[in-house]
Amino acid sequence: MTASHSHSAADASAFSLKLVLVLTASYMLIEVVAGVITGSLALIADAGHMLTDVAGVSMSLLAIWFGRRPATPLRTYGYYRLEILAALANGLLLLGVSGYILFEAYRRFSDPPEILGAPMLAVASVGLLINLTSAYLLFEGQKSSLNMKGAFLEVVSDLVGSSAVIVAGAVILLTGFELVDPIASVFIGLFILPRTWHLMGSALHVLLEGTPKRLNVNEVRQHILTTDGVEGVHDLHIWTLTSGLDAVSAHVVIGADANAERVLDELCACLDAHFDIEHSTFQLEGRDRSQLEPLGH
Repeated sequence: MTASHSHSAADASAFSLKLVLVLTASYMLIEVVAGVITGSLALIADAGHMLTDVAGVSMSLLAIWFGRRPATPLRTYGYYRLEILAALANGLLLLGVSGYILFEAYRRFSDPPEILGAPMLAVASVGLLINLTSAYLLFEGQKSSLNMKGAFLEVVSDLVGSSAVIVAGAVILLTGFELVDPIASVFIGLFILPRTWHLMGSALHVLLEGTPKRLNVNEVRQHILTTDGVEGVHDLHIWTLTSGLDAVSAHVVIGADANAERVLDELCACLDAHFDIEHSTFQLEGRDRSQLEPLGH
């Protein structure tokens, strides 16, 4: 029995993503101009990070749009996986930006340019407000969607970046110590890396059909085995189609006197109630049939 497909967890947050895209793109343009005028690497680095945000949020929105399209004979699960691919692409973008920031910061340690602290501080303060707003808009959605989590992590990285630029601008304005600019840039670059690694690892886990981290296979197996009429289970697989939509399939051995329709209804209800798995597919078979199949799973 297979439950109907539900909407992706990211789908409900599409409007918030659109607002974040408008805010981010607008501020990115301001930051690029200000970075060139002030000579601040930290501002330019943060603008580069904003560019990845614009690209990442755009990919997230595109994935949500494609995810709404119905399944076809060629794509029986529809386009749900595009959300996970978008999260992975966001991670790759963040890695590239982090590498560029660290390289440019290293170069500037040996040849620091003159930096205008006051404009740098003013622009970064505006960025802090925009990033706080964006983080608030995405906070709820990132709890249940890898796609939204990728966008949220980018905004959080920008939030930290804006804070670092504010500190650097204040130090330059008060002390004239311009090396704080590449130091702040290194901090931004290093802050991005571990969060990006975690995001990419989660996306790859889904793409490799890994068991959802919130679920325990042995616990699911035990629930199946305790259903009246069930004598055994094998070929049990649990995977994630997209964030918020897990699936399970299994071969279930039932007794000769068992009511197959009742067993099927109880299995689906059990997994839905205890594990929040709506998409379940069970092959019910008798003892003779189960002996013909490998029991290694």
